[in-house]
Amino acid sequence: MHNAAYAALGMDRVYVAFHVTPDAIAVAIRSIAALGILGVNLTVPHKEAGARMISDLSDEGRILGAINCIVNRNGKLHGDNTDARGLERDLRDLGVKMRGGRAIVIGAGGAGAAATLACIRMGAREIVIANRTRSRATAVARRIRLAAGSATIAVSGLDALTDASLLSYTAAIINATPMGLVTRSFADLDYKATPETCFFYDTVYAAEPTAFVRPAIALGRRYADGAGMLINQGELAFRLFNGVASPKGVMRRALLERLGRKS
Repeated sequence: MHNAAYAALGMDRVYVAFHVTPDAIAVAIRSIAALGILGVNLTVPHKEAGARMISDLSDEGRILGAINCIVNRNGKLHGDNTDARGLERDLRDLGVKMRGGRAIVIGAGGAGAAATLACIRMGAREIVIANRTRSRATAVARRIRLAAGSATIAVSGLDALTDASLLSYTAAIINATPMGLVTRSFADLDYKATPETCFFYDTVYAAEPTAFVRPAIALGRRYADGAGMLINQGELAFRLFNGVASPKGVMRRALLERLGRKS
């Protein structure tokens, strides 16, 4: 996506991937300024560790306790997180309605925190963070409550995904875990207990429908995967790194072509 935007703008820059293990993340981050790198994206499992290593954080990075961008500003490193903004923009483009309703976020990592913040901004009245480890969900809820306003944030184990009384009044369910990307199946989820208007969103993306959205498709429910979120956060990151916007539609076309998809 980034390289397609550079080509379209005629910019002599390149975006490359570095495989960095958790034990080397501190050294890698310290090397950004020394090597004159304009900026980097962080992905799993480095988002939360990165936030702890950067002193100059955006408000969003501080609230989420995770960053996915580090920008080199004349040798000073600035951390930001474009995930929540990217997800919110995609949800709005998709016409997802959750104002005054309940949203369930599956996962309590960096993506889960970003999804929770996006749901707050979408006007959800209640957000339930469902996670295998309740203590992690509680920690995310504690941080996000600073930005929750009038929204209620509750925490639960994954048993919430089979609670018909909870699911029956749910406007949207967002998977913010790698489940389905690293496994063929998904956690037990009572799709039939959700209302017909419930929207299923998977932050994971792939060429084919993910394990999370396949049952929703079978029931005729509305759904999307995280390709749109990735495109949006990529466009935001491109502006942070380069000081200019990527040409409209270029990043989208590049990603969808790589995935072999039209939409």
